[in-house]
Parts: sequence; C-alpha cells; structure tokens
Amino acid sequence: MNRIFVSAIADDVQSGARSAVSVAEKAIARCVAYDAIQPQVWITRRSESEILSAAEKIDARIARGEKLPLAGVPFAVKDNIDVAAMPTTAACPPFAHTPAESAEVVRRLEQAGALLIGKTNLDQFATGLVGARSPYGAPTCVFNHDYVSGGSSSGSAVSVAAGLTAFALGTDTAGSGRVPAAFNHLIGYKPTKGRWSTRGLLPACRSLDCITVFANDVADAALVDSVLNAFDADDSYSRPANDLPAIAKPRIGFTPIDSIDFDGDAASRVLYQAAAAQLSELGDGSSADIDITPLLECAKLLYDGPWVAERTAALMPLLKSNPGAIHPTVRAIVERGLSFDAVQTFESQYELQAYMRIAEAMWRDIDVLVLPTTPTIFRLDAVRADPIALNAKLGRFTNFVNLLDMSAIAVPAGFRADGTGFGITLIGPAWAEPTLFALAKHYMESFAMPSTPPLDLTPPPQGVKLAVVGAHLQGMPLHHQLADRNARFIGAAKTAPSYKLFAMPTTPPKPALIHDTSGAAIEVEIYELSYEAFGSFVTEIPAPLAMGTVTLESGEEIKGFVAEPRALDGAEDVTKFGGWRAYRASLTA
Repeated sequence: MNRIFVSAIADDVQSGARSAVSVAEKAIARCVAYDAIQPQVWITRRSESEILSAAEKIDARIARGEKLPLAGVPFAVKDNIDVAAMPTTAACPPFAHTPAESAEVVRRLEQAGALLIGKTNLDQFATGLVGARSPYGAPTCVFNHDYVSGGSSSGSAVSVAAGLTAFALGTDTAGSGRVPAAFNHLIGYKPTKGRWSTRGLLPACRSLDCITVFANDVADAALVDSVLNAFDADDSYSRPANDLPAIAKPRIGFTPIDSIDFDGDAASRVLYQAAAAQLSELGDGSSADIDITPLLECAKLLYDGPWVAERTAALMPLLKSNPGAIHPTVRAIVERGLSFDAVQTFESQYELQAYMRIAEAMWRDIDVLVLPTTPTIFRLDAVRADPIALNAKLGRFTNFVNLLDMSAIAVPAGFRADGTGFGITLIGPAWAEPTLFALAKHYMESFAMPSTPPLDLTPPPQGVKLAVVGAHLQGMPLHHQLADRNARFIGAAKTAPSYKLFAMPTTPPKPALIHDTSGAAIEVEIYELSYEAFGSFVTEIPAPLAMGTVTLESGEEIKGFVAEPRALDGAEDVTKFGGWRAYRASLTA
C-alpha cells in the first residue's frame, strides 16, 4: 500500500485528470484490504454507497465550475469529533450519541471538497499517548505491530500511514497529535490554540484542546491549515488569527544532547543528533543551548495539577452515573481530578503564569525550539503491563506545549532498527505557524531521510469470538478483564430466542444465561480475543459459570458464558428485561 497525498489528489480531481469517484473506489479498496491487517483502525466507517454518493456530489460541484481546494481528498476523523448522523463514541460504547450537526472543522473540510471515509479509533476520551485504551482494540505501529501506534489519535495516524486516507484529523491536549506522527513517520501539525474551531469536539481539557492534522508532507498539512484557519464566533475558545511574520533564517534553540533523557534508547539519541545537525544549518547560525528544565516542570501541572480536573469536568455525568463504562486506566486518571479544590487551582494558575514568563523570555532569544517528539517507543505488551508510567514517559517533551500556548509541528527523523519511526518537533510561540511550516519544509527537503521500511502486513493471529452477557459488558465491573487483554469490540447483538437470563445473588452481581426453548432473545456484546488472551480469560471464570457455545440471533455459534444448574439456586429470572443492562437500570429506577 502506498501513501497518498492531499495536493496531488486535489489537483487531479479539480483538473479532471481523475474523478472523485475513482479516488473513492481506490480508498474503499485500500480500507477493505487493510482491515485484514488492522481492523481496529476504524470505529465507524461509511458504507461504500455513502462514500461513492459523496464522491459523485464532489464531481458534480466541479462540473458546475466550483473551485475546491481539497477536491476528492479522502480523510478520516478521530471519533471524539462530531460528524452529523454518525455516532460519536470517544471509544466508549455506552457514551455513544449521534449528533445532528458536524463539527465546524468537518463542515469546512467537506465544503472544500474533502471526502470523509469514516471515524477512527482512539485512547478512550482522548486520555492517553499510547493508543491502547480502547474497547475497539489497539492500533499498532504500521511498521511493526509489536509496538504501540501512539495516541490518543491512534486510528487517525494509522489511516494516513497505511495509505487509507490522505490526511486525518486528530486532537492534541498533551501530545496526541504529535506522538503518533513520530512512530508512524508522519507530519503531525498542532496549531496554536484557537486557530482552528473546536466546536463539535468532545472536550478532554477544554481550555487546552486543539484539533490537529496528520499528513504525509508539510505542504499537505499547510493546505489543510489554510482551509481550517478561521475564527468561529460560536466557539468561545476560538481566536482571530494573528500570524507572526515568517522568518527565513530563524534562531533555533536546542537542548544539549547530554541533558536529554532518552530513557536509554540509544537509537533515538543518534537519530536526534542527526536531525538537529541538519536543522542547525537551516537557521541563522546562532544555535542556542536552551535549558528546558522549567518547561518539563511546567508539564507536570497537566496530570499532577488541577488541569486533570478539566478531564473530570468533561466526564462528570458519566463518572457519576456509570463509572464502570470508563476504561480502568482512564477512570483512575479522571477520578484524580476530584481531589483538587479551588485554592489548589488558583495556586497552580499562578505557577503556570510564572512559567509563561520564563517561556516569553526564551522566545526573546530564539524563534524555534527543537526537541525529540518522544524519548523512545514501547512495545504494546509493555504498555499493557505498566500503562500509566510508560504513557507518561512518552509525553515528556509534549505535555507543556498547550499549557504554555505554543504552536508545534512534528516531523519524521528516521527509523530504529526495529522499523519504528522516530521524530522531532519544531516548537514556536503562538501564531508562529508561518515560520514553522517554512522551516519544516526546508528540513524535509534537505534531510537525508532513510528509506521508509515496508508496512507490516502480517495478519493478526486468528482469534476467538466471545459473547458476554453481564458483568463483562462495557461499563460493568468486570469489563477490565477484557480491556486488559486487548479484546476488540465487534458490536452488540442478541442471542437466538431460546435463552433465559437469571440474576445470581453474587458480589459483584452476575447473570446466568441458560438455554431454554421457552426463553427469549437476550442482548449480548461480541468481542474478539487472541487465543492466548482467551485462554487466560477462561481461567478467571468462577463456578457456577462456565464457557460454552452460544447461538446468536443470526444463527452464528460463538463462545459465551453459560451456567451450571446450581447457578439457579436463589437466582431471580430477569429474562423479561431482555438483557443485563436493562435489568440493572431497572434497579436504579
């Protein structure tokens, strides 16, 4: 699969060299083919007929004489950004809702002729830098599936790196629009806060959130920026553009290599040195050594300070009504926000303002700060074993950027021996986009970038489909046993109408599913686990529950929970509710 480029497609479709429909057909074929490799890239993808219909309308607009800067360009949207008539899940099925209107950025892109393919996977509620905190599975690095894709904009980055779309929208609060770019050899552009509208974005930290773009070259990212850089009076965080003049030979600041903590990754150190040497030749020759210690101290405010309470505020209704619906790692982070009070919040605001003064002084000496995007990369199994500490390491050089109102563009800087990508980030003050785009373009044109390794097209190991009916449902107490094993959520379903459901007197409450021809169809959720994960999962099933075969309404037979006869001792028949979730809701009512 080859990567595709925004400008090339738009120019061809606008000129008539190819049609939007032909572009759409190829995009559909690429998506179908890659589904066999990473089906977890997408949460919701438009049907073939919907994509082709949208492409036909783009061709008709061009035939009428419209000039469309993004004519026929396939793109994807992270699933915490609204698209009209498509569910927004934020990787949490119980939270899903279908908006009537698209986010302003999506509306502007489609108005410019871009072709939406679908909505992509993410770390749940955009809380994470790894891409491994989703019930829809964990997208992985396109070059080596043993390693994380980066997050939280995991599916968006993979969709571009795998050649499924020409660009994709992500979001960035702590680095989510930059970390996946590094691992997958992409451009990851994070605009100045308020440069692009965030209306229609589910907030993570509303005062810090930015919508971002992944693309294959700097010019493509700049083209998307030209469409989305617009003040939105209906977005209270939108700001009128105030671009600083482009600086042809900027003063570039570097941190002394011996003071950078690469977490023991010798390859990252070597790759960073090479990229920094090239960038130093593109500046004004006055490369300055910058002590980033205050910036790293500032970064701690994001998760160790009251800004974590902004995430809590965004999820408070769900945290109160259904805390089990939230991924355990995400919930642990969000619940910490409840511990901060108003006094601590103001004290941290004062602390941030002091760091702002330090940053302002830095920008008087330099125009661009260059840092590794991440110190290293981690294997997926390592992240599952230590999800919070390793995630925090990936944000070492990204967490402070939005807190200090900076702009940034992540660019590739080579590959490790295992094929995973390494990247650097060019950071400027707010509204420094003209300088950052120009410098990034010159760097990409002049840096002797190693050849891109081939995509890892190894199909995932065959898995086991599993129907869960009770305490393992999304939002229920034992769902973490599936999430921790990277079970991929396939969808909701019903059993054949030949089952009865009983509530056993256990702690936590659990149901017993019994085959009975006089029963009814019972709601279930379907997941897929690797054979290894399924084996370890089965060992945790306590009697009188057991693993058996469940027949679905469609007639398909898959593995699922069944129960021994003794499970009915003292149990209540709750079949009339049609499912465990409805029964539990009736108790609250």
